[in-house]
Amino acid sequence: MTALPHPRGPLSEAVTTALTGAAPVPPPAAARGHDPFGDDLALALHTCYELHYRGFDDVSPDWEWEPELLALRAEMERSFLDALREQVRVSDDVTGALDGLLVETVPGSGVSHHLRDRGEWWQLREHFAHRSIYHLKEADPHAWVIPRLQGRAKAALVAVEFDEFGGGRGDRVHARLFADLLEGAGLSPEYLHYLDVVPAPQIRIVNLMSLLGLHRGLRGALVGHFADAEITTAPSAQRLATGLHRLGAAPECVHFYTEHVEADAVHEQVLRRDVIGDLLDREPHLATDVVFGIEATEFLEAKLSEHLLDAWGAGRTSLLSPLDGAPQLAASG
Repeated sequence: MTALPHPRGPLSEAVTTALTGAAPVPPPAAARGHDPFGDDLALALHTCYELHYRGFDDVSPDWEWEPELLALRAEMERSFLDALREQVRVSDDVTGALDGLLVETVPGSGVSHHLRDRGEWWQLREHFAHRSIYHLKEADPHAWVIPRLQGRAKAALVAVEFDEFGGGRGDRVHARLFADLLEGAGLSPEYLHYLDVVPAPQIRIVNLMSLLGLHRGLRGALVGHFADAEITTAPSAQRLATGLHRLGAAPECVHFYTEHVEADAVHEQVLRRDVIGDLLDREPHLATDVVFGIEATEFLEAKLSEHLLDAWGAGRTSLLSPLDGAPQLAASG
């Protein structure tokens, strides 16, 4: 468990204040009018979702299903989802969306390309801090979709999750490997340790996973998101491993990414053929949702990449507060 995060505006303050018992939960209308991609709503939504994971110190588990908080969360979710739907294309061309993930611009200009070729150690450590918000709970959001699948799709997705959870070995659980990476980089391996310094672009990505996982009606989008993550991870992980070798990083740092190069190359085919293929054979009307999951993931990842590269290009930290050894000028979310 962990401490409640520091609020970033009136909405996140209302949520954290309610969870401490210092004030009642505000009505759903309190969530309206906020930037759907801003730090305040992102943190408020993340705080609500965290009640379904490990929870917070001194916050009762009963809050997980508290009706008034769920009503407020639903209004935040509507705002976030509506904003995402405005930003991504509507299509039922699942094959085209998946094929598009395999096409890479040459020369590449993304975060992993930068970190491979010319990234500095402080930038890699910031990247780790951002990604810790997800990787210390890696694969947990996707587990929610298991009871919502049937047949071959269910069996195949469980096979992928089995690998994500270490194949039955606690020391090989991917979240544990990322904690080892953090320690190897001289960072804290504690769960959500860096939440207070990570801005909205990364938090939004984790919120998307939680949102899709918690709603049965969005199961197609969750599968699309998961496929996107597995297809794009292997080449990105290879570049990051190369960059870490270049900088002489600890073996624990390199191992996390080399593990993903091997695992995700196989997972890509399983998700595409067995999970998505079987899901759409059974429920072809979910094709548009699958594409939405892919496109929403790509949109949010692009925004994170833009945030990181803009900050680093200007010689400033991409976090709300810099880590040791990083430039002292903090970036906005």
